[in-house]
Amino acid sequence: MTFHWLATQLWRYRVAGLLLTFGVTSLLILLGTHSLQHSSTPPVAFLKTHKTGSGTVQNLLFRMGERGGATFAFPYYTYQFSYPDKFRAEFVDELPDGSSQFDILCSHMRLDLGQLKQVMPPNTVYITILREPLRTFESIFSYYTSAVPAFTFAKKAAEAVEHKSALSLFLESPESFWDPKEPGDGLGKNPMSFDLGLDGRQQNSSWLAELTLLEETFQLVMIAEHFDESLVLLGALLKLEPEELAYVRLNARSTQDVTPLDDKTKARMRAWNSLDVLLYDFFLQLFWEKAEQYGLERLNAEVARLRASTQRVRRSCVAREGVPPGELEDLVRPWQTDTVTILGYQVQGNLTQQEQGFCVRLVLPELQYHAHLYFQQYGRDMRAVPTE
Repeated sequence: MTFHWLATQLWRYRVAGLLLTFGVTSLLILLGTHSLQHSSTPPVAFLKTHKTGSGTVQNLLFRMGERGGATFAFPYYTYQFSYPDKFRAEFVDELPDGSSQFDILCSHMRLDLGQLKQVMPPNTVYITILREPLRTFESIFSYYTSAVPAFTFAKKAAEAVEHKSALSLFLESPESFWDPKEPGDGLGKNPMSFDLGLDGRQQNSSWLAELTLLEETFQLVMIAEHFDESLVLLGALLKLEPEELAYVRLNARSTQDVTPLDDKTKARMRAWNSLDVLLYDFFLQLFWEKAEQYGLERLNAEVARLRASTQRVRRSCVAREGVPPGELEDLVRPWQTDTVTILGYQVQGNLTQQEQGFCVRLVLPELQYHAHLYFQQYGRDMRAVPTE
């Protein structure tokens, strides 16, 4: 199965559920939108990497953009820019009437910097997020077992072997499952490098130059293991207050779907994803250099402010966290794969209309928020991916 299959499943989910329901979109438009104001925030391009905490950052950018009346650069079809193809300017829907430029781009893509810069204004702030490579790969394997052909083959092979996970079996002999010529296997090796548009199939002499170009392009590469510190640096770039950076962690799996890793599996995973390890270590060092430039004492103080603000917001908005999908209303139920359970949030009751509008947006899953903002911007539903 490929990412075309995944896009089709996302679309079917949307058709089957609330994403075609005009009433939901209308409700969100009515809830709290009267308080939206334009801001001086610069244009932003966020490279949304897979299984790194990027959905939480995207939600923050969705809220920031909606609050400021931003024009979003959305995919022409559904939720992704024709992933896993490299990004092209033609993948972006048209500029809506009355807008002179795109202000925010934050949907899934595989990076092509030249094409991306054709879409976004010259003063755009470029950001992305990376996560510790072993945790990233385990999460990707779990979440995309049915979408990445190599993972699917490993799962089928593991069904005939006792006491061995599909992930362990895959890592024992990844080349026997993974096909470098199969586009759908892009996330099967060095997935963060793949998202960044790099050739992660093997190490090559151009890698240092490519890393240098990324360093020169991205004003901030956030680090998932230092998420709050990353948000403070992001807030400084985008001129956001701690209250505007408050968040809940979205798209979290049930703990029973997390595969424990022994030392042998970790070593094999590190060797298989050696370029992602290099990528992460490179930008982790740069991250702390930026933190030192900001001032570590100042950073710690701002992190404390952010955490206090986030706790206040969560107490006001969230009645229950880690809620199984069967106990959630359609509006706030995350999309589910056939291999993992994605948990969500239940919003507090007895809120004012404005409070409800804010709190629903805080916990709103990617697909629902994407569909709402698209309808709000264009006055129509998103287009389906062509079947041929």
